[in-house]
Amino acid sequence: MSEYSRDSRYITTRITADGRDGYPVEPGRYRLVVARACPWANRMIIVRRLLGLEDVLSMGICGPVHDERSWTFDLDPGGRDPVLGIERLQEAYFKRFPGYERGITVPAIVEEATGEVVTNDYAQMTIDLSLEWTRYHRAGAPELYPEHLRAEIDEVSELVYRDVNNGVYRAGFASDQDSYQKAYRRLFDRLDWLSDRLAGQRYLVGDTITEADVRLFTTLARFDAVYHGHFKCNRTKLAEIPVLWAYTRDLFQTPGFGDTIDFAQIKQHYYEVHRMINPTGIVPLGPDLRNWLTPHGRESLGGRPFGEGTPPGPTLAAETVPAANWVS
Repeated sequence: MSEYSRDSRYITTRITADGRDGYPVEPGRYRLVVARACPWANRMIIVRRLLGLEDVLSMGICGPVHDERSWTFDLDPGGRDPVLGIERLQEAYFKRFPGYERGITVPAIVEEATGEVVTNDYAQMTIDLSLEWTRYHRAGAPELYPEHLRAEIDEVSELVYRDVNNGVYRAGFASDQDSYQKAYRRLFDRLDWLSDRLAGQRYLVGDTITEADVRLFTTLARFDAVYHGHFKCNRTKLAEIPVLWAYTRDLFQTPGFGDTIDFAQIKQHYYEVHRMINPTGIVPLGPDLRNWLTPHGRESLGGRPFGEGTPPGPTLAAETVPAANWVS
């Protein structure tokens, strides 16, 4: 029996206010590299936007399809990132670590002046945006990782990661029936647990949006479009789980969440790249996305999305998801 195991050996260098790892927080010094298709990178896109860090941390966007060598900047003119001047994210990894043998993953933060990758430790990156970049947060930025809730946020987030965020991959990449069934059952047991938890409260921890909601949202947003069919997580669609479907629509309709989702790129990535699962590379036309904007009714549970803060402003023009790739 062989279960899917994610390589978690990330570059753990941190960008901090005191610069203890040699990389202090500085406006304009770093570039965040993401792919809209990737749920782990999507977390950083959301948190950066909620905290209003667009003007101090620039963002490069890779295309949805990559080969074994790495993510590429094929969406940019000439196929090069306009700031870093590279065609492949691999170049930034090799610049700091020649012959780097682990995964060339997004999100990653690259130092603009040197062209070297600083970190790809996605779980720590969002926390550091909340705690280390506070000097540059916008007025009205929400507190996504409040001190009095951190223990609970961490506990819930670990369960969500194990059984949901990574659980869909453990089902999709299982190499035998027993491994698949184990991952499948753990996934839906956890979704049932989350549904029960969210039946009486608007958000996962406390009465405002936190890091825990960001981490769950990026998987749920991809569930019906990809994981239900492509990864064989097909007991029920998200749209058939009333509480979780309403919860996800609530977040989707909150500025900073749904406006980061590119359904076309999400589907293109999974169905074209994972040829061991989908040999033809055919990308499905469905599902119908229009119901994402229907009323969710979660306001009746109370809660304040941004706490004492305010919603983020409009998305930067250069970072707006094309209308054809969104919902209507």
